Amino acid sequence: MSETKRSPDELRALAARFRAETLRIHAAAPETRVASSLSAVEIYTCLFYGGLLRHNPANPRDPARDRLIVSKGHGSISLYPILADRGFFPKAELQRVCRPGSFLGGIPDPVIPGYETVNGSLGHGPGVGSGMAVALKRQGSDRHVVVVAGDGELHEGAVWEAFLFAAQQKLDNLVLIVDENARCMMDYTARVVDLAPLAEKFRAFGWSTEEVDGHDVEALCKTIGRAMASGFPGPRVVIAHTIKGKGAPSLEGDPLCHIRTLTPEEVEELTGGAP
Repeated sequence: MSETKRSPDELRALAARFRAETLRIHAAAPETRVASSLSAVEIYTCLFYGGLLRHNPANPRDPARDRLIVSKGHGSISLYPILADRGFFPKAELQRVCRPGSFLGGIPDPVIPGYETVNGSLGHGPGVGSGMAVALKRQGSDRHVVVVAGDGELHEGAVWEAFLFAAQQKLDNLVLIVDENARCMMDYTARVVDLAPLAEKFRAFGWSTEEVDGHDVEALCKTIGRAMASGFPGPRVVIAHTIKGKGAPSLEGDPLCHIRTLTPEEVEELTGGAP
């Protein structure tokens, strides 16, 4: 059961590598949602290399694992190189994303080792994660359920039902990480359905709430770890403030970056063309 923990410098180097690999995957498979995936790179890096998530690449369904629910499935292409690096599947599969016969699609599902749930339609991860957390508590397990959701996904009503349920059930084994990159599909979230003040909303719903720079790996790992280890008698949320399209300047300032596609030439310029 792996809880690999790397130093902050190692985490930063890994995140830079995974961001470049995500860009290369997008160049080869332009149907992937690259901006949403780039904002979450440090979140996934911390979970798998910050000593936080108990996982077993040799047995992805190991009962002793923590459960990771990637609710923003379209925005998790950056998790592919991490899972490959951890040994969930061969790295050669990264060359076949979205190709016929590949299990790595633009929208992931449980056929991919390391994914727990179907991740297409948004708004279901918090509910599924809450159900898993209830089951683990009833089994007497000390494992955690970690759900990663986007802030645009919080426009879905079902997530708020799940938040109420999790608080009422006192799910102290449930941690939600919100990738708050401030943009949804068609615009800034604040101009579609304003979520502010988000932290206060979670507190009003009975959640322990912390905020952090989602690209500062040292602070992010500490904050997630603190949430997981907290003695708070209920669910915990970490609001990670991120930049959508992080690492690709043409995406970072574009309110429509969610549906933008980078050209292979743009990706080569960003990554230096190195494999």
